[in-house]
Amino acid sequence: MNQVQLRIGVIGIADGWSTERMLDALEQRTGFRRLIEMQDVAFDFEHGRLVHEGFDLSELDGVVVKKIAKEYSPDALDRVELIRALEGSGVRVFSRPESMYALIDRLSGTVRLRQGGIPMPPTVVTESLDEGEAAVRRLGAVMGKPLYTSKARGMEVMRAEDPELRAKLEQFKAANPVMYLQQLVDIPGRDLGVVFLGGEYLATYARVSRSGSGITSTSQGGKYEAHEPSAEIIELARKAQALYDLDFTCVDVVETADGPKVFEVSAFGGFRGLLEACKLDAAAKYADYAIATIQAARAGGVQ
Repeated sequence: MNQVQLRIGVIGIADGWSTERMLDALEQRTGFRRLIEMQDVAFDFEHGRLVHEGFDLSELDGVVVKKIAKEYSPDALDRVELIRALEGSGVRVFSRPESMYALIDRLSGTVRLRQGGIPMPPTVVTESLDEGEAAVRRLGAVMGKPLYTSKARGMEVMRAEDPELRAKLEQFKAANPVMYLQQLVDIPGRDLGVVFLGGEYLATYARVSRSGSGITSTSQGGKYEAHEPSAEIIELARKAQALYDLDFTCVDVVETADGPKVFEVSAFGGFRGLLEACKLDAAAKYADYAIATIQAARAGGVQ
């Protein structure tokens, strides 16, 4: 493969599977490799420079944001702000920081989806234990979801008939002062990851539950399988991801008796499901896309 003379870094985490795939793909094409972990950067306001281990990141042609933190928290919003400063110096960021903001916490993402008319399972967000209990009793069963999380970490099922419901809500609220309670929907043992690159449909994989828990995340025992979705599902996912203008994303869709519904849109999206289920190297495609985007912008005289 002929190498192009571009320096594109990857914001991610050391030894992260998708991060390493992205680094490998870019290095193969450009001969340049730089992992940027956000805890190691500093922004020098006096000189307007974002520096990583002594390297001025404004010297890069672009950066791909693969993973902004090992665990999501409100601190991640500050990291997005630093990346926005980097973008302001002329570095092309994939995906743009403005596109990532609404997807760092679950509540912001849900507001954007609902305002965009995207069907989702019934959801209640509250700080009140009384309102939370009323919501569970009205909805029958809910999945309590932390606002800042990934791969189903910290999620908990709560059911109206459980005599310990109030105690479970109190325990959940202790860790999650703002409670996000989403109706537990009857699903066919799987949910779908519908993936887009540059707004164009790429492929779909299924996450299949092995435990019958309703949690299909691979971190909770689920497995990946290839899947051919209906045109309806693809168009629903396309509409959902278009609300954010992301370069690469995965839309989590669930098939229900009332039609397909969206759980969430990912700010970053992973590569493993596409590779294992669909034999598709998303890192390679993303690297080609990033290079072509930067080259086209330069040819057109824009960043």
